[in-house]
Amino acid sequence: QVQLVESGGGSVQAGESLRLSCAPSGDTYSIYYIYCMGWFRQAPGKEREGIASVCTSNGRSTYYSDSVKGRFTISQENAKSTMYLQMNSLKPEDTAMYYCAASAGVGGSGPRTLSQSMYTYWGQGTQVTVSS
Repeated sequence: QVQLVESGGGSVQAGESLRLSCAPSGDTYSIYYIYCMGWFRQAPGKEREGIASVCTSNGRSTYYSDSVKGRFTISQENAKSTMYLQMNSLKPEDTAMYYCAASAGVGGSGPRTLSQSMYTYWGQGTQVTVSS
């Protein structure tokens, strides 16, 4: 089993930045088979959406939703380690609960890496609130 712990959320003004972290822990065997990690968010009354992913199943690839592309950057210290989401130029519409997720033996690239069905492990979430 893998546990994911997010941190770094908070309340900021529009235009400011935040950096989220997601640290995986658990048994070594399960962590070894994490091929993709991703960030999702869910605003009140809306469905959860995938916004960024990083996969290491075939080299390292990242993918972003249109809503955050150019403003957010996903990174990872090394494969299967702590993942970060640098969020710049934050907007009120970025207000949401942010979740990190990790796949179990599933890799890929492109839009499918923002699909919830790809991920087995989920964190508890960290709140991001952006005021205008």
